[in-house]
Amino acid sequence: MPDLRPVLFVIGLMVGALGVLMFIPMAVDLIYKDRSWQAFLISGLMTTLLGATLAFAARAPAADLRARGAFVLTTCSWIALCLVSAIPLYLAPIGVDMTDAIFEATSGITTTGSTVFTGLDNMPKGVLIWRAILQWIGGIGIIVTAMAILPMLGIGGMQLFRLESSDVSEKILPKAATIAKGITLTYLALTGLCALGYRMTGMGGFDAIAHAMTTIATGGYSTSDASLGGFSDDGADLVCIAFMMAGAMPFGIYLMMVGFGGTPRTALKDPQMRGFVLVVSLMIFIMTLSLYIGEQYAGLTGLRPAAFNTISIITGTGFATEDYNSWGSFAVAAFFVFMFIGGCAGSTACSVKIFRYQVAFEALRSYLHRMPRPNTVSPMRYGGRPLPEAIVYSVMGFFFLFFACFAITAVLLSMTGLDPITAWSAAGTSLANVGPGLGEIIGPAGNFRTLPDSSKWILMFNMILGRLEIITALVLLTPSFWRA
Repeated sequence: MPDLRPVLFVIGLMVGALGVLMFIPMAVDLIYKDRSWQAFLISGLMTTLLGATLAFAARAPAADLRARGAFVLTTCSWIALCLVSAIPLYLAPIGVDMTDAIFEATSGITTTGSTVFTGLDNMPKGVLIWRAILQWIGGIGIIVTAMAILPMLGIGGMQLFRLESSDVSEKILPKAATIAKGITLTYLALTGLCALGYRMTGMGGFDAIAHAMTTIATGGYSTSDASLGGFSDDGADLVCIAFMMAGAMPFGIYLMMVGFGGTPRTALKDPQMRGFVLVVSLMIFIMTLSLYIGEQYAGLTGLRPAAFNTISIITGTGFATEDYNSWGSFAVAAFFVFMFIGGCAGSTACSVKIFRYQVAFEALRSYLHRMPRPNTVSPMRYGGRPLPEAIVYSVMGFFFLFFACFAITAVLLSMTGLDPITAWSAAGTSLANVGPGLGEIIGPAGNFRTLPDSSKWILMFNMILGRLEIITALVLLTPSFWRA
């Protein structure tokens, strides 16, 4: 059994840090004279004390955390943060019960963006900024996890992006800390540029900051019930398109471009980025053509809404400018497929991710090439490098588990009484961390508030499972993992 003291120590530090962050929405509420500041004050004090107590009681060198402990830390820390971050939402005078508070917090931390809240335009500013903060820290958290921890654990082919000097026997956290410094600066810079872009379109300062945080995190929480549609008249949707794409790019490329080894030409050679841009461009073209043929828009006037909503769903951001359920059956089917594409590994984006499709297609190409000539040597390559079979097996295992979990979740949701469109799209949007589903209930014009509590708990589990690349969480359920 892994030594859990370093795990508890790090979780205590994370919980304590989250408690400190709760004083930010408290201050925002005081500035705007809103009514929820007391909830954040009480929650901040409780959470900070809880985190400090846990870290002090566990007192163990965090640098001793190794591979097995990293599995436990990765899953348990996200669960702990989801639960703790729900406390102020439950205590705030906004009329939500504990299930809804945990659902909203989990959706925020995992950057899913599904919401049970209504009346956002009149909601306390502290609650709105807290939702944005949750998605922002969830976005940077998954980048660090995907770049520093998951590659060393060999999760779903993520070892393809292992640092040249890394090894699974090495201590995990020192490497993660080094990467986190560069990521934080890059993340802050992109958030600031996004907020500036929103301000230049005429968006208010508060709304610009809140939307910038959720855009870079590809999270999708908005300060308005109309989502980005309430701000798109002055061009906010165009700014959003640019930074949704930026958030879905591998942050490792950004780090190399600013001095972590590499040049701007590195981005042009990255197979993930090229594949991602190609897929997004093709899907936008198909959707624009569909809107033209279906006579929803004339000429190229459908390009802008098609581009925004396509990019939003593919990257898992979940913003909406229109109710695309009204675009016809082809659009509904297309957006369902878009949920399972995803962005690049090492980004804030979600779902299957482009590199896994590239690895799968390369494996298929090699297999088909050898079928008529079994003795032919057909090496698999990715980005000009040999592709080890271990990575191919890992990717194929991920595909199987991902879609098996999707199907099981859809069946379970159907058992709770949801109609087929709601059940299957909810299963997909939660596991892929996209946000809105399909249909009248949870589509872009609806939300998840009216779902049964049993459905919400299933979806919460799915959100965490999808955000942690499936295998990271499921491995903890195997008895062999806990044997000494």
